[in-house]
Amino acid sequence: MISPEIGKEVIKKELPLIPKLPGVYRMLNDKNEILYVGKAKNLPNRLKSYVSEKNHIIRTERMLSQTKKLEITTTSNESEALLLEANLIKKFKPKFNILLKDDKSFPYIFISDHEFPRIERHRGAKNRKGKYYGPFASSLAVNMAIKTIQRIFLLRSCTDKQVEAGDKTCFNYFLKRCAGPCGGKIEKQDYAKLVEAADEFLSKGKSRKIQKTLSEQMEDASEELDFEKAAIMRDKIKSLNIIQSSLTISEANLTEADVIAGYKESGKTCIQVFFYRSKQNWGNQAFFPKHDPEESLSEIINSFVAQFYENKAVPSLIILNEEIKEKKLIEKTLSKKEGKQVNITTAKKGSKLKVINLAIKNAKNTLNRKLYESENNRNLLDQIGKKFKLENSISLIEVYDNSHIQGTNSVGALITYGEEGFIKKRYRKFNIKNEKFLQDDYGMIKEVLNRRFKRAIQEKDNYLTFPDLVLIDGGKGQYSSARETMNDLGLDEIPVIAIAKGKFRNSGNETFFHNGKEYKFAKNDPSLFFLQRIRDEAHRFAILNQRKRHNKLMFNSKLDGIPGIGDERKRIIINHFGGIQGVLKASIRDLKQINGISEKLATNIYMSIHK
Repeated sequence: MISPEIGKEVIKKELPLIPKLPGVYRMLNDKNEILYVGKAKNLPNRLKSYVSEKNHIIRTERMLSQTKKLEITTTSNESEALLLEANLIKKFKPKFNILLKDDKSFPYIFISDHEFPRIERHRGAKNRKGKYYGPFASSLAVNMAIKTIQRIFLLRSCTDKQVEAGDKTCFNYFLKRCAGPCGGKIEKQDYAKLVEAADEFLSKGKSRKIQKTLSEQMEDASEELDFEKAAIMRDKIKSLNIIQSSLTISEANLTEADVIAGYKESGKTCIQVFFYRSKQNWGNQAFFPKHDPEESLSEIINSFVAQFYENKAVPSLIILNEEIKEKKLIEKTLSKKEGKQVNITTAKKGSKLKVINLAIKNAKNTLNRKLYESENNRNLLDQIGKKFKLENSISLIEVYDNSHIQGTNSVGALITYGEEGFIKKRYRKFNIKNEKFLQDDYGMIKEVLNRRFKRAIQEKDNYLTFPDLVLIDGGKGQYSSARETMNDLGLDEIPVIAIAKGKFRNSGNETFFHNGKEYKFAKNDPSLFFLQRIRDEAHRFAILNQRKRHNKLMFNSKLDGIPGIGDERKRIIINHFGGIQGVLKASIRDLKQINGISEKLATNIYMSIHK
């Protein structure tokens, strides 16, 4: 029986102590878990509404029925409260808030502030001197744009050390993708003109002007019978056309705007964000916020906007497909945060309506596809439950696999699959610590399961939730080890299934082990394909991490025996080249560029690595 009076009594007791100030309030349950985070211009007035109103929506009644404690934090103004609310929602993910689940930074194109500026992809804090262009919807979009811009404007991607040395041109120079500052092939003022042209294209979208200049240069070269130069200009024009078609010019002439459109169906919502910069569409990204099925689309978009920009750069214009109730507050908060005027508008007519309709169409199509995939996954999970006669419904599967090279660099891997697909944030790797288990598959399984579930039992509020099914890549022996371990941990209610390939390791002839029985699937059974797919993903993840560990240990062992290379210098070398792979590709000349590395030491390092 839901009784909102429980929470109302908690609020009544706290009300006399709460100052009439703006701030954030948190409702907690009997386990001190945060149920809901809210904000208010006047905290007592907002909290009184929970007590005085009689007909709350079901979600609010459920929240109040579980509320056993109330916490508040006052702020100096309502804008600070909005930012704090968004921060706390992201941090604690309360069950009764609308949650932006897929929250990540977006990639940018970065042109450095050097004598000969460098073009590169950037993600994260903008704390380096230079110009940032973006955001782009994906790393793929940025990489394609950078490669095309290099063909047109010949901006370097080679390292600062190469440019400072100035005696060896990079490979991109010979591919006509770099002007050659690394080999002293271009003067500073001429290179600056290339950077200026690239900036005009990226920040102002002046592609027609650039295309006209290239065409004139091509014609002049043809008249002078310099056909090689004319061919280069022709290829640049082609590259410019490619990037224009991939970015697409916006009819609405949106110089700096994000277009945000939501579509809701069957209690689920997809929100599409389109990034428009320099009058061009720089891609879009889909989000699926978690919310109560009864929540209105307007409320969902309101919460989405507040959370989305909490840690991201904000454009001058945000175009929505729904009116939001906190429009003025969010505008004021984001304007103060960015130090510029930010406007939020709802598209109703003209070219902006065309742009928002495109975003709505994308949101609808993406949500329908997501709902179809979720339904298909749900059916597959139900079929597996029936096949193995499992008592409880399956919503979450954890798959385990081990990998090693002749008993060395042993790694255990865990991947997770749910109704909406693979859950990457629940992937884990386990470096095997017990030396007795390094060549023992059964022992490795025991160690991995013990480490995973012991921690979960001890830290229920701070670790992964339990799965509905554990799938082990292995045969009868691996199944027995896993089942015994789970039983010893008191988790005998979680079913375990092992999947073993056929006699000749051929896919399609797998045997499954569960509760003392062996199971087979027809070769064309969709459930078999599904189990193979998630098993293969665990295998891929295990091998990936095993190779990373192997390469790291091999590299470290080779460096350890070199006189003059200690832990600190080893760290400097790895950081200089951006990782172990970069060091393995480095020449003696490259190694010499590191401060404190002599030619003799560079030679010793190179010879040791490549023995």
